[in-house]
Amino acid sequence: MSPMPHVPFIPNSAPFTPEQRAWLNGFLTGLFSEAPPAEAAAKPPSLKIAVLYASQTGTAEGLARKVAKELKSRGHVASLTSLQDYTPAALAEERYAIFVASTYGDGDAPDAVQPFYQQLCVEHFPRYQDLSYSVLALGDSHYEYFCKFGIDLDSRLASLGAVRLCDRVDCDVDLDDAFAHWKEGLYSRLESIVATHPVSNTTSSSVAITHPNSEPSSLSRNGHSSAYTRDNPFFAPLVDKRPLTHDVSSKLTMHMAFSIADSNLEYEAGDACGVVPQNDQQLVEDIIATLNFSPQAPVQLPKSGATTLLDALTNHLQITRLTRKMIEAYATIGNCQPLFGLLVPEQQAHLEKYTWDRGLIDLLHNYPGILHDPADLVAMLPRLTPRLYSISSSPCAHTGEIHTTVAIVRYRSHNRERGGVCSTLLADRTSTGDRRPIYIQPNKKFRLPTSGETPVIMIGPGTGIAPFRAFLHERRALAATGKNWLFFGERSAATDFLYREELEAMLTDKHLTRLDTAFSRDQERKVYVQDRMIEQAVQLWSWMQEGASIYVCGDASRMAKDVDAVLHSIVAKQGGMDHEAAQDYIQTLKDQHRYQRDVY
Repeated sequence: MSPMPHVPFIPNSAPFTPEQRAWLNGFLTGLFSEAPPAEAAAKPPSLKIAVLYASQTGTAEGLARKVAKELKSRGHVASLTSLQDYTPAALAEERYAIFVASTYGDGDAPDAVQPFYQQLCVEHFPRYQDLSYSVLALGDSHYEYFCKFGIDLDSRLASLGAVRLCDRVDCDVDLDDAFAHWKEGLYSRLESIVATHPVSNTTSSSVAITHPNSEPSSLSRNGHSSAYTRDNPFFAPLVDKRPLTHDVSSKLTMHMAFSIADSNLEYEAGDACGVVPQNDQQLVEDIIATLNFSPQAPVQLPKSGATTLLDALTNHLQITRLTRKMIEAYATIGNCQPLFGLLVPEQQAHLEKYTWDRGLIDLLHNYPGILHDPADLVAMLPRLTPRLYSISSSPCAHTGEIHTTVAIVRYRSHNRERGGVCSTLLADRTSTGDRRPIYIQPNKKFRLPTSGETPVIMIGPGTGIAPFRAFLHERRALAATGKNWLFFGERSAATDFLYREELEAMLTDKHLTRLDTAFSRDQERKVYVQDRMIEQAVQLWSWMQEGASIYVCGDASRMAKDVDAVLHSIVAKQGGMDHEAAQDYIQTLKDQHRYQRDVY
């Protein structure tokens, strides 16, 4: 039997009342009578680690939570904080920091994180010689600036003298393997530090600390855990499907409504609906026939286990686009020198041109006779990822339903008719009553003002109108009294005026205070939403002075950039400010959540 530990006590001479002294003596007795055994006390101390995330849609936050939880289970003290709520000065106080960083828009930091990064990039900012860190960068290789913010953050920290715990890992949308690889290297390095420097940055407690503004992403707004995720979606019946454009339009945009009445799915105006897609059956059959494989050939998938080649290509793997990794794997299997030639850095432009409008079927035809084992095909293909559509309905006005506004992607290239994986699935291969797997992707950075009296300005060309239709119905259902102004743009009023009847009705009954439209092809000179903003600069500035919140939804690379530039110019001219003052004004709007963007 081990000896009883010595229990200290508060002497009678101590400056406490008898009641305080009795309480303190009881506390010390309980604390020391439960002292850990000697072998537990000898356990190596843990590290105090800041887990920091830059998230726009919640993916980075979810991964950061997993990291913080696993660090705690390994005995470390992990604090979890959004970079939105963090400063470079606070980072200077840390010894160990883990960053999970999403890239947003056109290679930028998520909107709410831009102030942190801008301050970090100030030239005179102090160096971080005492900081050890690691970055997990998140992105989508289909976009030009893949993982750019994570790459920039990693480079900036290193330039300020911080030391990498392990190399940065860049994750594509199919991130499970890369995430696991990064964690393995990170945890191994941390264990080595504890073993080698047991007194460095240690603490006797391993209680994980969560920032008070953080909310578990698995909880709904009412605090109930939702069972439906991208890996376990709800099969929702399609209850409404109708075109929003006319037959003579050069493109097709459709309204799709799913019933969620039999689920516990909850959402807010501003959220997105994730749809788990399925590849076109004819394309799958063409690929299998080209390779002369059996559709029933057994294959192994990392998360799903054993299945058939037909199922893998239909439901699990991405086949319509080419990536550098796919071409590299294909070239390696067949020792294909022409493809290796495309992969050298000097040929990046040619590689991008080759992959731009080709898919797996083109690679197989251009360089035949390379694949002989279905396992090699499966190993080289990325995971088929869900498609996110801004929800165009209000939970208050459209109870039990989720509405989406879907632009159907179709085009012809290299003698083949092609289309968007999910949009053509919904348009061509889904009928009313059919069920499709969906889930909710919250967007906490795109929310209506808490006060119904606040004016709102909404700028959304094309399918960017989706969340603003939701906002308008939500504001009506909640009897909000604030003014509503919508800028909407498309090609032609006659063929592409999405939700025209609804919007004109709202304009007639004054729920929609102003509606400014820009139909680019209805006159000789093309007109866009940013042109209408310039025309209405005086009124825009007046609304902003009244406290209006501004929202932008749509294309990041062109429209959102142009709108942002015009907004800065309006502030400068109407407010009598120079360029720097206008930037500060716009930044203040962002800090106050009065300028929010949902761009892609």
